[in-house]
Amino acid sequence: MIRSMTGYGRSQQTVDGMNITLEIKSVNHRYFEFAARLPRSYGFLEEKLKSFFSGIISRGKVECNVQIEALEEPDTVISVNHPLAKGYLDAYKELSETYSIENDITVSSLARVSDIFAVRKQQTDEDKIWDAVSVVAAAALDGFTAMREREGAKLKNDVNTRLDSILDCVAFVETRSPETVKEYNAKLLSRLQELLADVSVDEQRLLTEAAIFADKIAVAEETVRLRSHIAQLRSFLDSDGAIGKKMDFLVQELNREANTIGSKCQDVEIARRVVDIKAEIEKIREQIQNIE
Repeated sequence: MIRSMTGYGRSQQTVDGMNITLEIKSVNHRYFEFAARLPRSYGFLEEKLKSFFSGIISRGKVECNVQIEALEEPDTVISVNHPLAKGYLDAYKELSETYSIENDITVSSLARVSDIFAVRKQQTDEDKIWDAVSVVAAAALDGFTAMREREGAKLKNDVNTRLDSILDCVAFVETRSPETVKEYNAKLLSRLQELLADVSVDEQRLLTEAAIFADKIAVAEETVRLRSHIAQLRSFLDSDGAIGKKMDFLVQELNREANTIGSKCQDVEIARRVVDIKAEIEKIREQIQNIE
């Protein structure tokens, strides 16, 4: 199933005492490009998320936003600097005894002393956190992929419809092209008869001129290649995996064949069909830019 490069997915779950919210969205890009917005202390997750998503997403500019709230364990640990606190208490006691003054030291007054408390970050268990985040990432990816597949189905239908239109034009060109040779032959004969009056027309020379003209405007090879490229495009649309780059190349080939037919044709009706073909090719090219 083909996928669009545009998608969005979101999941919010509580896993292993952490409330995790993860959003993923993507837009068109020639290659896979990844950027993540993470809490400062969880920067180690970026490479893990990039590797996780790159295994599923081949093309597109992907943005991932992650929020993590620890519910069970605090992010920081506060500890008492006991040697320092004891030193201050001993000093207060010495002052009290030496100068016969009341020792009115309290916990709150001691807490005002600089460096009595040490504040440090809780040691991060990276494996545990990644295990939890990967569960949420997988759920968000499911929604993201489903949206891309829905958009891909719409793109497939649109491209197939336009390929049908091109085939109709190709069929007209294949039918009309031999008729132009007959018309040219008839016009040439009529013109020679007018010019030569009673003189008989050299039928062999007439056939030679018609053959030269027919060879000059022959488009059978181009229409065969057009049909072949269209068949390949349809096979890509029915396949799995990243096909956008391959389809883009084939669309260039379609345009090349259409230009060749346009340069050869000397018939107004064929020229109109070539314009229609090129218009549909351009619309297909635009749609393919959205396909992974």
